[in-house]
Amino acid sequence: MKLGLGIDTGGTYTDAVIMDLSDGRVLETNKTLTTHSDLLLGIEGVISGLNPGYLKDIRLVSVSTTLATNSTLEGKGHPAGLVLAGYSINRELPVQHTVSVSGGHDANGSEADLLDLEAVRNFVNSTKGRVFSYAISSYFAARNPEHELAVKECIRDLTEKPVVCGHELSMDLGAYERAVTATLNARLIPINSMFIRSVLAAMRAKNISAPLMVMKCDGSLARLEEAEEKPVESIFSGPAASLVGAAHISRLKNCVAVDVGGTSTDIAFIKDGVPEISDTGAVVGDWRTMVRAIRMRTSAVGGDSHVWIRNKFFIGPNRVIPLCLAAERFPNLIDKLSRTGKLRERVMDDVLQPTSFFVQNHPTETYEDYSSFNYTVEFELDRYERKIFDALGDEPISVAELSEKTGDHPLLFTKTLRSLVQKRCINQIGFTPTDALHVLGEYEAWEKKASCLGAQVLGSALGQGEEDFCRAVKQKFAKNIALELIAFFVRDLRKSDLEKVMGSSAYTKFKITVPVVLIGAPVRAYVDELLEFVDADIRIPEHHEVGNAVGALVGSIIKRSEVLIRPAGPGNEKYLVFSEKERKISGNYQEALDYGLELSERLISEHMEVYGLDMEQVFFNLERKDTRKGTGSPLETKLLGLGIGSPLKLK
Repeated sequence: MKLGLGIDTGGTYTDAVIMDLSDGRVLETNKTLTTHSDLLLGIEGVISGLNPGYLKDIRLVSVSTTLATNSTLEGKGHPAGLVLAGYSINRELPVQHTVSVSGGHDANGSEADLLDLEAVRNFVNSTKGRVFSYAISSYFAARNPEHELAVKECIRDLTEKPVVCGHELSMDLGAYERAVTATLNARLIPINSMFIRSVLAAMRAKNISAPLMVMKCDGSLARLEEAEEKPVESIFSGPAASLVGAAHISRLKNCVAVDVGGTSTDIAFIKDGVPEISDTGAVVGDWRTMVRAIRMRTSAVGGDSHVWIRNKFFIGPNRVIPLCLAAERFPNLIDKLSRTGKLRERVMDDVLQPTSFFVQNHPTETYEDYSSFNYTVEFELDRYERKIFDALGDEPISVAELSEKTGDHPLLFTKTLRSLVQKRCINQIGFTPTDALHVLGEYEAWEKKASCLGAQVLGSALGQGEEDFCRAVKQKFAKNIALELIAFFVRDLRKSDLEKVMGSSAYTKFKITVPVVLIGAPVRAYVDELLEFVDADIRIPEHHEVGNAVGALVGSIIKRSEVLIRPAGPGNEKYLVFSEKERKISGNYQEALDYGLELSERLISEHMEVYGLDMEQVFFNLERKDTRKGTGSPLETKLLGLGIGSPLKLK
């Protein structure tokens, strides 16, 4: 047998599937909680729950994850140094250590200024003890990358830390976006390395000897080596996997996938079996990148979103540990919930809640990259943060208990608690939509009694019974999914306007004309409520609870090439050919075009060859776009190549 193992590590769960690669059938699945303090435990655990008889026949392992996304959104990437050659940036960048040196090129790829490598050496020598990697962005490197490559060589002579060049990630123009993309990539290398090394260690422990691939955020698969060098391309790896997985397990070539996770709800569209790609680069939090990604809409509301009250109830945007899950680990939480005191409404916010509890997290994360550098990341706490952190322990403490223990009014430590959660020093426990489903008996994975007690406390504060309160939470959660689904298709209207239209009449309803496939453990509970807001063919396929892990395994190997042909200058018969490979000067337009056509296919062929696929096994398409002014040769020609291969065809 030729079997594949798919693994998805999300914010709440780590999922695994065994698939028969000959026909795409899912043979077995498993699901465990993600162990953030040690990813290896969760990955080994999810594999251990699979039939060991299948493991000897594994021929391919493929993974997806939301770790890069969450780390970027939470600002948890590791410190990097940024070198800008030929320009400077006055806008905000995701980096503290940066230098601008002379250098760079013009739009035709000609050197604009001499590169100052001495300034680069001084910068590296002064920062290499404070950063874990370096990013380089040179002006017009998309037209000529020689200065980026020279800086990279210079840095490697001084340190063994990873170095990332902007042209290695994108050939698009945009100096600011290129710098952001390169910097985020450099900051994510340690996080990506930790995840990949955990997967490799789990494979060794289970005697699985097979190639490892990683899902990219455009829905394609990348080899281990490529994924290590470009972790920024896995920023939306998890949502991309859910889209591809939804199409596979529902046997649909056209559908919209709605992935309801613990942290967020993600929506994406697949057409003719290929994910729809965004016209612009992936946007992560406040950062717009040049990373090619699926077109996706994300709502910061998931099953673990915090449900909190102040005159009315709110859902999110912060994620907490559900009461039902926390009570499994901390049985005394039941007693604490039954003795919960009241908080004054005027001081209540998403942190200070009668059902909020806090517990210490491990304050140190250790990473070992297998290139050559070992390092430890420690939390930096000010004096008051240290006081509050020390007042907490290994058992959950309520706001009232913390106030009594420290002698401080809750208003004094609200911001401090929020800061400690952000730094991952502590975990917050609270009521969630998952708890609401436990109360209603529609999802029962953990300790229902804790959920019921939490619902009683919050519901009574609003004059509601526990079930009425939970039904209201469930309906609002479903309405948010429906609203995000409509907004995904109706892009020109604001979400607030769509919400007004949605509630304007009982006789109108939005109709969605493609199947809606729901992915995620608890999604079946929300179907009836969703149909109150939208008219749609909603489907919940078999294995929907592990759709991401399925998608990680059945994604395609996709390579896109771009070749640009432009005149060398006014009155000049020569033409310049720009590509990710090189900058070439041709004697005339036809010579440049012939070379560009051959290069477009060669770039894709060479990429597929590394995966063991020849062009007979690959779908290849080439699109030509000419920009003309009058007669004669085009002012510009762009050749866009697309190659799609399947890992199911691998030997």
